[in-house]
Amino acid sequence: MIEINDLSMSYGRLRALDNLNLTIGQGEFFAFLGPNAAGKTTTIKLLTGLLRPTSGSAKVCGFDVQAEPMEAKRRIGYIPDVAEFYDKLTAVEFMSFIADLFEVEFETAQRKTRELFVQFSLTSYATQRVENLSHGTRQRLAIASALLHDPEVIIIDEPMVGLDPRNARVVKEELKARSRAGTTIFLSTHLLNVAEELADRVGIIHHGRLIALGTVAELRKAREKDGGDLEEIFLEMTESDLPESASV
Repeated sequence: MIEINDLSMSYGRLRALDNLNLTIGQGEFFAFLGPNAAGKTTTIKLLTGLLRPTSGSAKVCGFDVQAEPMEAKRRIGYIPDVAEFYDKLTAVEFMSFIADLFEVEFETAQRKTRELFVQFSLTSYATQRVENLSHGTRQRLAIASALLHDPEVIIIDEPMVGLDPRNARVVKEELKARSRAGTTIFLSTHLLNVAEELADRVGIIHHGRLIALGTVAELRKAREKDGGDLEEIFLEMTESDLPESASV
């Protein structure tokens, strides 16, 4: 569902992403981890077509993100860390706008909007303008809008930002349920406990290079550790100023 081949991105002399290769299958819940400025957000922007790579390619559901952007993007649900809205729209008007973008049939869009608003505690905010919503409410609206067209691939950058524990639990349960139903999840997060709880497989990026790839159990084995949680593994593997190659 996601195929990344020799993907690189440079900003002048800065090599933000260095020959990333990664394949993620249908229904896989994949967590993408790394320190600040490791290349996580750059990867997401390349996957969603928001940036053009210096070299290499990325495909979503078999469609090249650069060569066939519309076909790739219609299959993606994207949840950024800071969502952008048309602030003068109400929450329900924004959902209608998203439905039109993805050509969701009118009655289907209305039904799914109602269901998503109940699920993410948005019903009471339906007729309020987005500009008047709190950060957490805006984040829930961003998540609901990304799920409206039932995407085949969900790409998420820090989805729990601004969410209270109850709504964070709702989001985690929904993402895991969709993964089990066959939706591919690509999650970038600093919350290592969330990654360990949800992910089928983990990738760790450091200085633009993928330094580890596998299940948590495989990463423990690669570091010759019988115990230890993902946080310990992550801190050990990223403590150096220079990246190492330690994929499994």
